[in-house]
Amino acid sequence: MPDYPVPRFDQFYRHPELTQLLQDYAAARPDLVSLRSIGKSFEGRDIWLLTLTQTRTGPDADKPAFWVDGNIHAAELTASTACLYWLHWLVTRYGGDDEAGRQVTQLLDTRAVYIVPRLNPDGAELALADRPRHIRSGTRPYPFDEPQVDGLTAEDVDGDGRVLSMRIADPHGGWKKHPQQPRLLVPREPGDFGGEYFRVMPEGLLKNYDGLQIKLNPNREGLDLNRNFPAYWRQEFEQGGAGPYPTSEPEVRAMVDFIVKHPNIGAAVSFHTHSGVILRPMGTQSDDDMTPEDLWVYKRFSDLGAKLSGYPAISIFHDFKYHPKEILTGTQDWIYEHLGALFWTVELWAPNREAGITDYDWIHWYREHPPEDDLKLLKWSDEHCGGQAHVDWYAFQHPQLGAVELGGWDKMNYWRNPPPNLREREVARFPGWMAQIALSLPRLEVLRTEVRALGEDCWRVRFAVANSGYLPAYVSKRALERKVARGTVFHIHLPEGASLVGGVERIVGAQLEGHAPKQSLQAFAPQSAVTGDRAVAEWVVHGPRGTRIGLSARADRAGAVSTEITLD
Repeated sequence: MPDYPVPRFDQFYRHPELTQLLQDYAAARPDLVSLRSIGKSFEGRDIWLLTLTQTRTGPDADKPAFWVDGNIHAAELTASTACLYWLHWLVTRYGGDDEAGRQVTQLLDTRAVYIVPRLNPDGAELALADRPRHIRSGTRPYPFDEPQVDGLTAEDVDGDGRVLSMRIADPHGGWKKHPQQPRLLVPREPGDFGGEYFRVMPEGLLKNYDGLQIKLNPNREGLDLNRNFPAYWRQEFEQGGAGPYPTSEPEVRAMVDFIVKHPNIGAAVSFHTHSGVILRPMGTQSDDDMTPEDLWVYKRFSDLGAKLSGYPAISIFHDFKYHPKEILTGTQDWIYEHLGALFWTVELWAPNREAGITDYDWIHWYREHPPEDDLKLLKWSDEHCGGQAHVDWYAFQHPQLGAVELGGWDKMNYWRNPPPNLREREVARFPGWMAQIALSLPRLEVLRTEVRALGEDCWRVRFAVANSGYLPAYVSKRALERKVARGTVFHIHLPEGASLVGGVERIVGAQLEGHAPKQSLQAFAPQSAVTGDRAVAEWVVHGPRGTRIGLSARADRAGAVSTEITLD
């Protein structure tokens, strides 16, 4: 048996350690795993991509492929863990004789998987630093290059590796202690007066503090790499962090360039944190405005994901807006809108659900929720997190503010990411679903070849192929609308001494349907294309008996096949 690496799913890897781990996987299974850098980050770190497929059954470019990425946002480190878990799940189950082993073997023998565990290595390094800062995404200064000259910048001020909150007693503060649980702060009620109140701000340092006014600085690194993709890109005044132009950032450009050069990618999942939901397109359109056939497919696979993972599957447009008047765009819109490939965002981890809070709105809960929910969360922190999810307030002598208290919710280690003992459980929800998506991708197979003599040294050659996958070869109707998916392309490869009498060397044939039923057996009208999964090319060839001729076919998202026939 290969000597597999043993990753730690309860810890987050720094870039050198992550690099070594990925190299160890490639060394352990060179027949299944290859590693390459698809580009450099802003600070010069490699953006690693793993290709998983059984090389004995053909190269990855000739197989339908499934893309998975994680950690595009700096502190969303569990997204990287999910990618590593998927990697380990695939390589350790390949060749097994149980159900999971047979599933993975079929997957890697017939398809390819591309994994980028950490699309944003610079931001992750900053989040994992000894004195961390938790920025949104990339580390390039944006939109301005100069440092802050005044105001508060959020960072770890006491060197304990956490960025918590600071509170200062202030009669004009907006927070007060919970009447039954003084460790908790709750919002001050309208008309509330005469009590003990606090002003609360992120843990951080100030510049040029005048003793009176404090403004919270935006991060000097104001990029959001997930807003830098080409589809629906908008300037800063409409979409914060989008960068000066689409794919301006090397991390995004590396991903876009790779995917465009690999049209075999038919479906993708991007891991993020947090909310504990599976998000499906669109981000800019309602379900009523989507192509109906694509919406039906999305709902079918999303419902499957919900069933297998326990995460609700929801629409970004209808259910996951940060603000009701704003729309979100990112990876999901580009991969589906421009390329017509299927795409989901998985927001890992829901601490409120972990605490027993089940009846809540995904986004608006964070803006406002009842104090009873905070009590449940504090109980969860005490009983399951050693009291570390919510840190009891403690005195600290701040270099600018003087006496303050630090404490509150540790958002990095218990909100954006699960506590260490729960990380593996959380990411283990998804491999079965992703394998089922990948195995549903279209796959081109040779159906039949025919050679028929028409006369002396004249032959009719027929080459038939079929799509054995659940999805059509074009994957989505959006791909046809955007003209990014050609029909099956047939080639005949003639040796010296043979020539074409009828037909041309390259034939662009029909689009191939999959075996997904288009209607129920109770439908009033029968399905029109009973054999829509098949395509045939035909040539008339002149050549002596015994000549061997090559035939090949390719459907970008269904892969490529080739065979030989003998004129006989």
